Formats: sequence, structure tokens, C-alpha cells
Amino acid sequence: MYQALYRKYRPSEFNDVVGQEVIINTLKNAIKFNHISHAYLFAGPRGTGKTTVAKIFARAVNCMDPVDGLACGKCKNCLYSFSKECMDIIEIDAASNNGVDEIRELRNKVSILPSELKYKVYIIDEVHMLSLGAFNALLKTIEEPPGHVIFILATTDPQKIPTTIISRCQNYSFKKIALEEIVSRLKTIASKEKIDIENEVLIKIAEAADGGLRDAIGLLDKLRTYCTNNKISINDFFEINGEINSDELREFEHLIFSCDIQEVLKKLEQYYQDGKNLIQIMKQLMLLIKDELFAYYIDNKEINYDASMMIDFLNLLNTKINDIKKSDDVKLAIEIVLLYYLKEINNKTDNASLKEKKEVNKIPLTDADNNKLIDKSLEKEVIEECKPVIDEKNSSMVDMDNFKKLMEIRSKNTMVKATKEELNKEVTNFKRLEDFTFDQNYGYLVCEILDGKVRASSKDSLIISYDYESMIEKISTDFNKLTEVYSNLMNENKQIAVITNETWVNLRKEYIDLKSKGLSFELTEEPILNNENNNVKINKTDEVADNFIADAIELFGNIVEVE
Repeated sequence: MYQALYRKYRPSEFNDVVGQEVIINTLKNAIKFNHISHAYLFAGPRGTGKTTVAKIFARAVNCMDPVDGLACGKCKNCLYSFSKECMDIIEIDAASNNGVDEIRELRNKVSILPSELKYKVYIIDEVHMLSLGAFNALLKTIEEPPGHVIFILATTDPQKIPTTIISRCQNYSFKKIALEEIVSRLKTIASKEKIDIENEVLIKIAEAADGGLRDAIGLLDKLRTYCTNNKISINDFFEINGEINSDELREFEHLIFSCDIQEVLKKLEQYYQDGKNLIQIMKQLMLLIKDELFAYYIDNKEINYDASMMIDFLNLLNTKINDIKKSDDVKLAIEIVLLYYLKEINNKTDNASLKEKKEVNKIPLTDADNNKLIDKSLEKEVIEECKPVIDEKNSSMVDMDNFKKLMEIRSKNTMVKATKEELNKEVTNFKRLEDFTFDQNYGYLVCEILDGKVRASSKDSLIISYDYESMIEKISTDFNKLTEVYSNLMNENKQIAVITNETWVNLRKEYIDLKSKGLSFELTEEPILNNENNNVKINKTDEVADNFIADAIELFGNIVEVE
């Protein structure tokens, strides 16, 4: 029967383990100086050697004549521990044995002496899958096991393990394996298996494995099966991994930064129909943009697109990639992200064009006797030019200090009147908003709202928090329109407070502290953003219009009347 490469080349001793030198040296010294603990916790990403090291350690601690912490491989204990009949090294899959009953059965068996070896070693894989009751049942046994028992707990998610368990173990954090080490190991395996493979393919395999050697070897095995002649090219890798070649990737990048929405969506549909892995293509795109930006900033190489556009897109993909992975419809999720970004770019371009147009329309006039003259027809043009600028209420740029102050006051006022019923209502409203993400008029605003999370709500207002300060600054430019769109879609008239997650945590702590003292936030009158007395510049286009009017008055005197 064929044996998978990752099983065939699984290390059988410490010196064969790749990329975990610190952990290996520590465990070897523990055996060498007989500093054996009763419980160990191996935590780290998948495919980095946790279970493998656990098995090697289990055999090494039972060796009758270890050499520098390594099992001799010759004594009767070593021979027995390597055999399939070994009953003293027990592997337990916590994913399928996660109940209280299974752990109670384990506790009953712990007291039984080993049949052949010095220690009875229990390796519990994916231990974070145990239920809370199972952890409680295991707690006392791990704290004070019999002298002949060693526990080795392995997990990819240590955050889910109770601290009472973690504190009773020696903890070892396995790191992702470096790309160079993975490539080197793959070369060794390919040589032994007589696989003809390009070095570029080995690097691509290592990148796709993301620090997991087992995944890398598994992908090599998959490629060998796909290429029956044992010769693997870069195109074979692209086919089997659902990626696109570098020329195709650069063409896709060009379409995005050229804001060709129609062609971008066509390309995405083509990749989908061709069976490509859309998530892998997004990762390829992120790596390409990252490399180009590094080359631009570090090596002073030229780039084909605006650096700020590239950074914004890279940041957007980075924040959304996990949500895309979890989505039921990956293609739809990617389309939403791309549409959102391209819509934002078009808005910026339109605003820049408007500004340029206004600059062109500032016509210099001749000055006679230091009096600026204006023709009545030109007066009409100036007035007509100013009107649309002033009326663009929804293209706002706020003074951030005052905006944040307003948001903080509104948040505190909301928390004074907030109720659980209103919070549940707004959480439901958020789910309904997803139906409007593709609306051509305000879909981009809906996407901005959905980037946040509802934290509290009263009958008059609600609080939405966001991950980054930059997101708050971005939302502030569309804040009036965003509030209006939310109110219209949800058929209610509520004020919105937008704050960062960090600000929310601080406000909540302050609120709880006051509550514990029988106090609460005081209701405070909100400043009016467009009131001149508040010294707040709420509307960027208003500011532009004001400057335009001031220039007109300076040029033409008081002949012009602006309404």
C-alpha cells in the first residue's frame, strides 16, 4: 500500500526535526540531566512538529541508555516503543474523545503501571477540543499524576485551554518553519524520491504551506501524483493550487488600479469558472503589491501605480481576508470588497476633478486704478459655480478633534439610555443591511457601516465601533450621508456615534466603574458640527466654497452677492 510522503519522511529522532531547535535542545537536556516533568503543553500552528516531537520524546524518556538526550534505538525499550504493539505510549484524539466519561476512564487507567516501559506517556492531540467538564475531570490528574505517568498535550489553539491546565504544564511554543528550511527539506525528499522539480516550484510550495512542513510535503506529494512522469513545472503548481501565473496576476492588478470595474468582475468570473482558488489569488495579489511597495520604499524602484492607492488596497485586503475565508460565498465576498474599493477610488477621482475644475474657472481679471471689475455675465458664472459646491453637504471632511469630541459625548449619552432590547434590534438591522451592499447609489456607505460592530443603542442613538482610527477618519468624510442612509434603510431616526474599539473598551470600563459607585454618565448637550461657534469645519466642500467666494470678493469687490 502506498504511504504518503509526510508519513514516510516523518522524523523518528530529535536531530531530524526541522525548525524547532530551541525546543529540541531543551527536551534533550531534560532527558540528559533527568529533569523530566509530569506534564507538557506543545502549542503552535499545524504541521510544525508538535505530535512528532511528542512521540520522539515519549520514546526517548523510556530509553534505557540515552546518548545526549537521544534514544539509542537498540535497547529493548526502544525496540518495544517503536513497535505497533506498544501499549505504554497512548495517543488520544481529543476531537473525538472530548467528553467527561472518556477522561474519567483515562483517570482510572492512569494508576495502572506500564507494561514494559519506565513511563506511561499519554499524548492528547488537539486538547483544546475537550469540553469544560472534561478539563475539570483532567485537572487533578495532571496536577498530581503517579510517578510513572507523563502527559503531553498538543494544541493549535492554546487560548481555548483553561489557565488552570496551562499553569500545571511546561509550555513549549512551536513556531512556523522558515521558508528556507522548508525548501531545503523538500529538496532532500525530492532527491530521494527521484522527483524532477524546479527550484521556483519548491519556493512556491513553501510559500503556500505558510510555515507548515507537513502541508508542504503533502502538496509535493499531490503534485507528484498529478504529474505522472515525476517532472513538476511551475504551471503544474499553478494548476493544482488554483493560482495564476505572474503575467496574469500583473494584468489583474492593472485592471484593479485602472478602476476598470467591468473588466475586473469579468476576470474574477473567469477565474471562478476555470476552477481557480480565489482566496489564493487574493493572497498572490497581496504578496505582489507588498513586494512592489517594499521595492519602491526600500530600493527606490519605480512603481506603476499610486503608492497610496496600493497601500489602501493592501490594507483593505488584509483586514477582510479572514472574513472572505469564512464566507459561504467566497466569490461574492471578494466582489463586494473589490466594488467597495473601486467605488472609493472613483469618488476620490471625481472630487479631484471637481477641485481642478474650480481652479481652472478662477479667471484673472485686469485691475484698473486698484479696483477689481466684474462683468454681470461673469458674476452669474461665479454664483452658479459656488452653488453646487455649497450644496454638497454629504461630501464632508471634519475637524477630527471636534468630531471625536462629539462622538464621545454622543456615546456617553447613548450609554445613559441604552437598553438590551434596542441593542438586539440594531444587531438585527445590521444583518438586514447586507441586502443593500450592491446598491449603486449607497452600497459603499452600507459597506462602511458593516465594517463596524454595534456596541450599544437607545431609542435616540447607537454606538458603532471600528478596528482602526483610520476607519473613523474615513467615515467622518461621509458621516452626514451615512447617518441619513442608515435612518432611511432602517426606517428610524437615530443618531450614530462612531468610535474605535479601544475607545469603546475605555468607555465601557468607565461606565462600569461609575455604576459600581451608584453613579452614571451625565447627559451632555451635543455641539452642532456646522455651527461656527463650535469652531468645527464639518464640510470640506463648504470650506472650498468659502475660499472660492473669498477669492471672488477679493477679485470683484462687493458687487457679488452670494446666497
